[in-house]
Amino acid sequence: MSDSSRLDSTQVAEDFRRAAHQAVDWIADYLADPREYPVLPAVQPGELTDRLPQSGPETGEPIERSLEDFQKLILPATTHWNHPGFMAFFGSSASGPGVLGEMLCAALNTNAMVWKSGPASTELEQTVLGWYRQWLGLPEDFFGVIYDTASMSSTHAMAAARQLADPECRQRGTRSGLTAYISTQTHSSIEKAAIALGIGQENVRKLEVDDEYRMRPDLLASAIEQDLAAGRKPFFVTATVGTTSTTSIDPVPEIADIAEQHGLWLHVDSAYGGAAAIVPELHHIFKGVDRAQSVVTNPHKWLFTPSDCSVFYTRRPDMLREAFSLIPEYLRTKDHPRAVNLMDYGLQLGRRFRSLKLWFVMRYFGHQGLQQILRNHVQWAQDLAAQIRADSRFEIMAPAPLSVVCFRLRSTDEANHRLIDKVNASGKVFLSGTVLKGKYTIRLAIGNIGTTWADVEQAWNLVKAAI
Repeated sequence: MSDSSRLDSTQVAEDFRRAAHQAVDWIADYLADPREYPVLPAVQPGELTDRLPQSGPETGEPIERSLEDFQKLILPATTHWNHPGFMAFFGSSASGPGVLGEMLCAALNTNAMVWKSGPASTELEQTVLGWYRQWLGLPEDFFGVIYDTASMSSTHAMAAARQLADPECRQRGTRSGLTAYISTQTHSSIEKAAIALGIGQENVRKLEVDDEYRMRPDLLASAIEQDLAAGRKPFFVTATVGTTSTTSIDPVPEIADIAEQHGLWLHVDSAYGGAAAIVPELHHIFKGVDRAQSVVTNPHKWLFTPSDCSVFYTRRPDMLREAFSLIPEYLRTKDHPRAVNLMDYGLQLGRRFRSLKLWFVMRYFGHQGLQQILRNHVQWAQDLAAQIRADSRFEIMAPAPLSVVCFRLRSTDEANHRLIDKVNASGKVFLSGTVLKGKYTIRLAIGNIGTTWADVEQAWNLVKAAI
C-alpha cells in the first residue's frame, strides 16, 4: 500500500477496523486471564531502547507491523498491573467496561474545556460524580471534578486553600508564612504541591504518628499554636484515609475540630481508601470527611477504571474558580445558568472525556457488584493477616484496616530484601516494600479485579518458600 493511500480517510478507517478487531480479541483474552505473562518483565534498563529504532520511519508502515512489534517488543518489557498477582503499591486494574469507555473516549477525542466544546463530557462528568458522591455518603454541596491523578487533585486543594487564606496571591505571589500540616505518613504529593505553589517545603510541618501510624491531633494542635505565636499563618491540613505505607486511617473528626477552630482548610486524601466507603460496613472510615473542604478518591485505584481518573470533591468550588479562572477572548462563552466551564476549576485547559469510562464501570457492575468485590478484598487481607500471625517466623508490622497487609520475616532487613526479590523473580507475584519503625517491611496489597483468594494463597506460599 502506498503512503498516499494511507492519507485517505476511508482507507484509514478500514485499516483501523481490521486491526481493531485483532486488538479487541487480544484485549478480551488478556483481561480474561493475564496469568500467562510474568508480572514483572525479565528485562534490564535500556534493553527495550536498544531494540527499538533510533529514528522514526520516513514512510508509513502497515498497522499490522505495529501490532506485531507490540507483541514482540512491548509486552516482554511490560509490568502487568492487570495481573492478579500484582500486589505491589496499590492495585490499579482496568476492567472490560472501563477499557470500552476508554476506547470510545479516544475515538471521540473531545476536549471539554468549556461547555460548548464538550457538552456530553461536561454534563456526564457532573452526573457520574453525583452518583459517586451519593455512594460515598458525601453531602450534596460537594462539587466534583475529575483530574488525572491524586497528586493533581491535592495540588488543586492546596491552591484553593491558598486562595482562601491569601486572596491577593494571584497578583503578587504567595505570601510568606503560610503553613501546612501533614503527618510523617502523608503522601509525598502534598509536599510537592507546596513546592509547586511556592509554599515551600520548610513551611510544611510533618507531625509524628501514633502506634497505628495515624496523625496525632494533639501534635497538630500544638504545632498550630506554636506557629501562630511565631506570627505564621496556618492554612491547610491533610488527613489521610488509607495511608500509602500502611493504609492507616487518620482521626478525621478530631482533625476537623482543630481545623475548624483555627480556620484551616481540611483536605482528605483518600486516593486509595475512599472507594471502600461505598461498602456499608466499611463506611465508618469516612467519619468526619463530610466536614472537610475537599476530598480526593481515585477510581483508577480500587474501582477498576483505567488510569487516569482521580475524583476531587470540594464544598468551596468558588475558591477553585478564584484561583484558576482566566478567560481570554478566544475562550469567552455566553453565560447560561446550567453551563459549567470546567476549565475554570483547574490549571489544565485540555480535558479528556474521563467520566465516560467511569460511567461504563459504574453501570456494568452497579453499586452492589462493586461493594462485593471490595468486601472480598478486605476479607482476604484479614484472612491473610491471621495466617501470618500464626507463623512465628513472621510479624505483622501494622494494622490492616483495608486490603493491604504489612509484615516481615523476623530477621534482618537484608534477609527481607532477599525474600521479596526471590518472590518477585518467580514472575507470579509482585510485592513491594516500605520502612516502618526503622525496619524494612513487605507490603502485600490486594486490589486487582482479577485477584482471587487462590492468588493470595499462592503469594503467601511463595513468601514462605523463599525463606
